[in-house]
Amino acid sequence: MRVPFVDLKRQYENHRESLDGAIAAVIEETAFIRGKYVKAFEDEFASAMGVEHCVSCANGTDALYLGLRMLEMEPGDEVITTANSWIATSESITNAGGVVVFVDTDDATFNMDVKKIEEKITKRTRAILPVHLLGQSADMTAIMDLAGRHGLAVIEDCAQAHKATWGGQKVGTFGSVGTFSFYPGKNLGAFGDAGAIITNDGELARRMRTLANHGAEAGSKHSHIVEGINSRLDGIQASVLSAKLPHLGDWTKGRREAAAKYGSELSTVSEVRVPVIAEEAESVFHVYSILADDRDGLQEYLSDEGIATSRHYPTPLPFLEAYRYLGHTREEFPTASRHQERMLSLPIYPEITDEQIGYIAERIGKYYKR
Repeated sequence: MRVPFVDLKRQYENHRESLDGAIAAVIEETAFIRGKYVKAFEDEFASAMGVEHCVSCANGTDALYLGLRMLEMEPGDEVITTANSWIATSESITNAGGVVVFVDTDDATFNMDVKKIEEKITKRTRAILPVHLLGQSADMTAIMDLAGRHGLAVIEDCAQAHKATWGGQKVGTFGSVGTFSFYPGKNLGAFGDAGAIITNDGELARRMRTLANHGAEAGSKHSHIVEGINSRLDGIQASVLSAKLPHLGDWTKGRREAAAKYGSELSTVSEVRVPVIAEEAESVFHVYSILADDRDGLQEYLSDEGIATSRHYPTPLPFLEAYRYLGHTREEFPTASRHQERMLSLPIYPEITDEQIGYIAERIGKYYKR
C-alpha cells in the first residue's frame, strides 16, 4: 500500500464541481487582482474566526511581516519566539526591523515553553510571537498574562492552526493580530500561495492594508502615504478559499478522528510517543508528529513500505546557518535539541482512511519487533 503524506488530489476530486466553478467565475469576470471575490473571502474568514477585520495578502510570511511592521520597531528592539518553527516566523521578525530571541520548546506539546519566556524579556523586548505549532495552540493564558504584566504586544502565528482553540477561544484572537497561511497543504489551503491577518482593531487593519498596497490607502492608486510592499491575494485564490471554507469544520473533524485512530493503533508501541494535547487546547492536527526511537531508521523503513513521512523540523531555528551570528548552543535549547533527533510526522488529512492508518501503525510496530 502507498500512503502519500498529503493527498490534495483526493480533496480536489471530492469537490471538483464547486472548485472548478469558483475558478471559472473569476476568469469570466477577469477579477484577478483584489475585487469582489477577495472582499467576499475576507468577510467570510473574519466571520468564521469571530473577528471584525481580515486583511488578505499574498502569503503567510507576508502576513507575519505586515503584523510585525505594526510594532514600528527601532534598531535593537526584540521579539521573543519559539525555537521550533519554519524560518518564516523568525525571518519576518528580522525583516520587520526586530531582533529575534528564541525560547526553548515544551517537551509535551512542542510549542514554546512558557516557563522560559520571562527570563528572555529585557527592556528592549517589544512583543511575544507564539507559534501554534502542528495545529495545537500555545499556552495563551500564560503568554497573555506575561504580555500584560510587561506591556508587550502579542502577534500570533496561526499558519498551522486554522480554528484551533485554547480554553474555547480561537487562536489568532488573543493578541493584537493573528496571521494565517493558506499554502496548499494547510488545513484551509489555496491552489497557490495566499495569506491573511485577522484583528479586531480597525486602525491596525487599515494600516496593514495600506502597507500591503504599496503604501496607498484603499481606492487611491497613485497617492502613497508610506513606502509599502506589494502583497495581494488574487481573485482565483480568494474564490478557491471561499469554496473550501464551508468544509473546514468537517475536514477538521476528519483530522481529529484520524489522530484518535493513530493514538489507539500506536498505544502499544513503547518506542513511540504520540502527540500530547494540553487540557485547554483543541488541536486541529495540521501535522501528526510522533517522537520515535531510531527515527531515521524508522523513516527509511516506512519509505520502503510506501509510506511518506516528514520532519517538522529537522533543525531548530537557532541552529540554522542563518542564525550562526547569534552564537547559540544546543545546551541553551535542550528540549528542541532532543526533539530534532526523534520527531517524525506521519500522514494525516481528512481523506485518510482507517485502513491506511492501520497499515502505517502495523508497519511501525513491525519495525520495532524486528
